[in-house]
Amino acid sequence: MGKELKEKALLSWEIDNFSQRNNVMISPTFSSGGCKWYAKVYPKGYLFHDHLSVFLHVVNPKSLRPGWKRRASFCFALLNQSGKELYRSPDEWRCTLFCAECQSWGFVRTLPLTKLHEKGFLEKNKLTVEVYMKVVEVVHQGKSTANDVFDCNGFHVTASQSPSVGAIFADHPDFALHVIAKNKGLKTAYMNLLLGLIKTLNKSPKSLSRTELSNAQSKLTELTEAGFNLDWLESKLEEIHSERKKALSDGSCVQQFQLEERVKNLELALSVQKIKSGAKVSPFELIDFLVKRFFLSCFSIS
Repeated sequence: MGKELKEKALLSWEIDNFSQRNNVMISPTFSSGGCKWYAKVYPKGYLFHDHLSVFLHVVNPKSLRPGWKRRASFCFALLNQSGKELYRSPDEWRCTLFCAECQSWGFVRTLPLTKLHEKGFLEKNKLTVEVYMKVVEVVHQGKSTANDVFDCNGFHVTASQSPSVGAIFADHPDFALHVIAKNKGLKTAYMNLLLGLIKTLNKSPKSLSRTELSNAQSKLTELTEAGFNLDWLESKLEEIHSERKKALSDGSCVQQFQLEERVKNLELALSVQKIKSGAKVSPFELIDFLVKRFFLSCFSIS
């Protein structure tokens, strides 16, 4: 971390009897950039229960004005009672955006719990958590931050996307380890593709059309070829296919497909009628008509 964050810790918090702690712990508050902050420590890990997890939070964000934001460089340091540094968070987290959509940031995996509980690793069973921080931008009130863009592990995402992207990295920290893109714009496109795929696969299997499933498989293949490790989504897609096959066996999906076809046929008929009547048809409507006719010819059910 840069020298500017090593000068003085804004928070130095000593935790006694660390090995006996099981529940999440909240530090005393401190002030920086016109608002208050606190650290949150998960002694048994957050999401992954093999490492200590630490997060930095804004105190009472609902009390701040609409459009508030803080861009800040920060890091955590974990020390024993003698002041020996046991861990310092990486510097990739510089200029992190805190706003209404992203009220906290942190590190799911710091020190392994097995190491922390080794005899003699922590002197007198005490752990000190330090927070170094420098706020580089302060906006007390402004336009919505939902579309503000910032870097998240090499991917440019909007603030509104950050909770979803953060959750993916928390659950699958190595999923993008081998992604190689020539420019950040391409990586952004990949992330948008992935978020769309996840949104699709989170729908009820019975509500998904064959076209949606086909598109989902194409997206999954494209992302995998780009270097993403998406084993969990492959399993999810296989599970959906399995559920749909089971539903087909009792006829429920057949009825759904037939209903989908009736709706599409009705839309198609209305489009034909409009074209024949000589009504003004936009290029987009014409393209939509041709696409519907093509899919109906491909996926019709007898």
